[in-house]
Amino acid sequence: MFSDIGALELVTLVVLAVLIFGPDKLPKVIQDVSRFIRKVREFSDNAKADIRSELGPEFKDFEFEDLNPKNFIRKQLAENADLKDLNELRSTFDLRKEMNEVADAVHGRETSAPAPSSVPSAVNGSPDLLKKQDKPDTPERPPYDSDAT
Repeated sequence: MFSDIGALELVTLVVLAVLIFGPDKLPKVIQDVSRFIRKVREFSDNAKADIRSELGPEFKDFEFEDLNPKNFIRKQLAENADLKDLNELRSTFDLRKEMNEVADAVHGRETSAPAPSSVPSAVNGSPDLLKKQDKPDTPERPPYDSDAT
């Protein structure tokens, strides 16, 4: 429950508890806190048991930890052996490279290794719209609107 609390933090909490509650009231406070935690756990266990009984016998192996998305995906990946082919597919297709090539084509930059494209570069003498057009070195500024600022 408190696996992420270090030794120095634990000592600090104990010193603060002694300073706040005093050494004579501290055992009573510890008993009250432990009783409260025990009741919360009991309430939680009863609620889980009620939910399982209401769901029926087909959900008898249902675990509430499976509702965590990370646990759910991990369990589904472990159970489904067909997804091993997904890694092979992932290794043959580099989405980042494809996206960079498309972005370079849209912005008119030259790519180091042009990908085969289904769009012809010049059809019937029309100019290639994906090639970089001659533009001045200074970027054109948008018009200034004093009312918008």
